[in-house]
Amino acid sequence: MAERTQYEELMRQFSAFGAVRRELGRILPSDCPSGSAAVLTLLGRHGAMRMSKLAELLAVDMSVTSRHVAHVADRGWIERSADPSDKRSRILRLTPSGQVRLDELSRRTAQLLADRLSDWSDDEVGQLIRLMTRLRADFGDCRTATPVRLTTPHTPENPHSPHAETPHPELDRTTRTPA
Repeated sequence: MAERTQYEELMRQFSAFGAVRRELGRILPSDCPSGSAAVLTLLGRHGAMRMSKLAELLAVDMSVTSRHVAHVADRGWIERSADPSDKRSRILRLTPSGQVRLDELSRRTAQLLADRLSDWSDDEVGQLIRLMTRLRADFGDCRTATPVRLTTPHTPENPHSPHAETPHPELDRTTRTPA
């Protein structure tokens, strides 16, 4: 098992990763903000789906999902049709112009990554992919609310802890991450 200092450094790197996400967001076209790009990406990856499934994959509530869907639908990138099995629900699917927009987003993102990682070997890029895939798998499906129990170890600074690790109630929290 890694040392605590390694986990602390890992957390600093996660925090700094926000700069990478912001730069990826800056390359998006002005008419396609990150929420719209996420809708297109998920429909491209998973195919047609109900709005409720999209909200689950985005890890946002239905009102936020509705705004994102309205934005991409107004631009003709997706179509909304009645669900044959439940007329109250809508099925969302990419249109041909939505696929063109998604292809453009993919091209832009791939080009930025190729530029920034130009001095990385194929093996290093592959290793990063494998490690990030493994990290995501170890966290499971973070898109659903999962209680995370943090513990306070028994240390000289925490001598009142009767066990090796005890729950730390004020640090209990729920985590959610976007698709």
